[in-house]
Formats: sequence, C-alpha cells, structure tokens
Amino acid sequence: MTDNGPAAAAAALDAGAEPAALDSAAEPAPIELTETALEALLFVAERPLSRREIAGLAGVDRATVDARLGDLEVSLRHRGIRLLTDGDRVELATAAEGGALVARYVGADAVRLSPASLETLSIVAYRQPVTKSAIERIRGVDSDYTIRTLMHRRLVVELGRSDAPGRPFLYGTGFEFLERFGLTSLDELPPLDVDMASRLSEEGGEAMTARVFPAVSVNPAGATDAARATRRADPAEGEA
Repeated sequence: MTDNGPAAAAAALDAGAEPAALDSAAEPAPIELTETALEALLFVAERPLSRREIAGLAGVDRATVDARLGDLEVSLRHRGIRLLTDGDRVELATAAEGGALVARYVGADAVRLSPASLETLSIVAYRQPVTKSAIERIRGVDSDYTIRTLMHRRLVVELGRSDAPGRPFLYGTGFEFLERFGLTSLDELPPLDVDMASRLSEEGGEAMTARVFPAVSVNPAGATDAARATRRADPAEGEA
C-alpha cells in the first residue's frame, strides 16, 4: 500500500524534494470549464452556487467563469431551462413558458397572491434592502403578517440587519422571486413611473435600487405560472 500521508511527505523532503513541488502535487488539477461542464454542475447543485465556488471547483479564474456563464445564458435562452442570476450567485430553473406544465406534473397548484402581498412584494423588490418599518410607512398599514407570509414562500428573504437603532432586519428578494415571475435577474424588472418612484424614494428610508416590480402589471391569480426551480416545488398554500 502506498503511503500518501505525513510520513510520505517527510520522506520526500528527506530525499530532497522542494516544498513548492509538494504543495503543487497536493492541489487538484484544473478542469476545463466548458459550457457543457458548467451546465452539468449547476444542474446537480442543490443550491445556488457563487462564481467563486465555481472558480474554485474548476481551478480557473473569475473571468473564465463569467465568460462561460455568459455563453450558457445565451445557449439556454430558447430552451426549457434558464440561468438565473442573483448578485454573485447563479442557478438553473425551468423556463416560464413551461411553468404550467411543470406545476401540473409536480402537483403544485398556483399560489394566489393577494393585492396586499403583491403591493408589499413590489415595495421590497424596488426598495431592497428595506426594513419592515419602511414598508409600513409606504403602505400605511401594519405589514408583519404579509412579510412573514412572503418569507414563508421564499419570495422575500432576510438580507441582514440595518445600522439603524435596534438593528432591524433588512429584506429583499431571492431566487424564488425570480423563479416565480419568470425573471433571470433583477435587471429585467421594469421601471416605475417617475411619480411612484419618487414617492418610494422619499418614504422608504434605505438606499434604492434602480428597478421595480410593479404590482399593477401582475395578475394575482396567475402570479406563479412562471418558472419554478427544477428541483423544488412548494405545495399550494392558499391566498396571502
């Protein structure tokens, strides 16, 4: 049996091997990050992967990862799978066009979102990161239950805590939001009209993004006909 442990390393040093050579031998060899290999990796991943993770697994630089992700995004544009991007993380999800058929197969009925839920979700998508108090100032009503419901459905996620007194939680959207509404990134969110954007800017309190998901453009009854993640499906939970 070959000894690959500390004893073998010590023996190699005694034989005159350079430490740098030993370090390089211990590192895994780089793997060519082809578009096909990247697609396979994201398909089997059970969670979104960061670009840094992908670079580390393949032993390549960040520029190579970005280039292959761009190639994959273009290749998938007219297929049943989409590449979703949320900041530094990426994952695969089913295309919005196949949402109804996939939902029927997995037995997941469309989750109906109430006007209150859509209004809150719109504010979070536009104002993120945003605190509960800022949401309530904009809506003019208590939003604790609605936020908790949206978090339960993973449409809204905690992004951290604010530096304001009491360090309240900051909320934003995650991958589930993109999947449910058939978006590949927040860059696809359409802008609000100038008056509404100005109102949210004045009343929100936290730094804005330059985008918004307008509730007025969404049919609450069909809000989840968009893509679902290929390996996740929530049961219907009624109307929020």
